[in-house]
Amino acid sequence: MTARGRDANEVTRMAGHLAAAVLGAIALAAPTAVAQDSPAADFDAGTGPQMDMGTMQGGSPPPDARDPHAYAGGQNFGPYSLHMGDTHTIGAFRAENFETARTNGRTTTAFDLEAWFGRTYDRAVLKSEGEFSGGKITAARTELLWGHAVAPFWDTQLGARYDSGPGPNRTWLAVGVQGLAPYWFEIEAMAYVGEASRSALRFDASYELLLTQRLIVQPRIEASFYGKRDVERALGSGLADAVASLRLRYEIRRELAPYIGIEWLRKYGETEDLARAAGEDPSDTRFVLGLRFWF
Repeated sequence: MTARGRDANEVTRMAGHLAAAVLGAIALAAPTAVAQDSPAADFDAGTGPQMDMGTMQGGSPPPDARDPHAYAGGQNFGPYSLHMGDTHTIGAFRAENFETARTNGRTTTAFDLEAWFGRTYDRAVLKSEGEFSGGKITAARTELLWGHAVAPFWDTQLGARYDSGPGPNRTWLAVGVQGLAPYWFEIEAMAYVGEASRSALRFDASYELLLTQRLIVQPRIEASFYGKRDVERALGSGLADAVASLRLRYEIRRELAPYIGIEWLRKYGETEDLARAAGEDPSDTRFVLGLRFWF
C-alpha cells in the first residue's frame, strides 16, 4: 500500500470515530430536550395544565399607571389636552342630493340631507328627505336617531321619524342599520312602528362606480313597505313605491360635485290604486340636475 493510501485510510477511520461521538452525544441529549419541549412538561397529573399566571395582563391598573391621555413623561400640550382619537367630538353635514326636475309641466325640487354630531362609536344623526313644488311640501320624512357602531363600517340606529306633507302628519318609532356592505354597497335598512298599529319598512342601496378619479356614476334604489292602509296619506299596504336612479357627477372637489341623472318612480298595489283614483299617474320618469356637497 502506498503512503497516499495509508493516509486516506487514516482519515476515514478518524471521520468514523468523530461521527460516532456526535451521534452518541445527540442520543444522550434527546430525551432531555424532548422532555423540556413537550407539552407534558406543563401538565401536572394531579391538577391538569399549569400556566404561569405572573405573565398574564388584565385587571385593574396599578396606582402609578400612566394616564393614557397624557404625553410622554406626564407632559401635556398646555391648554390643549391630548386625547385618544375615539374621544373627540366632531360633526358633519352632507347633502347627498339637492336637485331640481321638471316633469308633467311642473318643477320639483328634491333634497336628501344628513347631519351627525358625536364620537366614533356614538353619535346623534339627523336625516331629512323629501320634495316640494309650487312652494308647498309634497312629501317629507325627517328622522332623529342615535347611532351606535357595532362593527367596522356598520351602525345601529334608534330614534323617531316624522312624516309631513299632504294629509295628517305621522310619527314613528324608528330602528335599523346603516353601513357599507361587502363590495362597497352603501346600505340603509329601517323599520318603523307608528300609531294605530301602523308599521313600515324602508330599504335604500347605492353604489359608486369610478370612471375616473373625478367622474363617478352612482346607481341607487329605494323601496318602501307599509303594514296597513293609510288612505289619508294615499298609502296602501305592502310594497307602496320604489325609486331607481342613475346619477353622473363630477367632483370639482371631494366636497363639491354637480351632477345630472335620471330617475324612475313607480307606485304599486293599493298605493297605485289610490293614486289612479286621485287622477295621478302612478309612474314617472324624470331627468334631474343637482349638487352634492358636504362639510
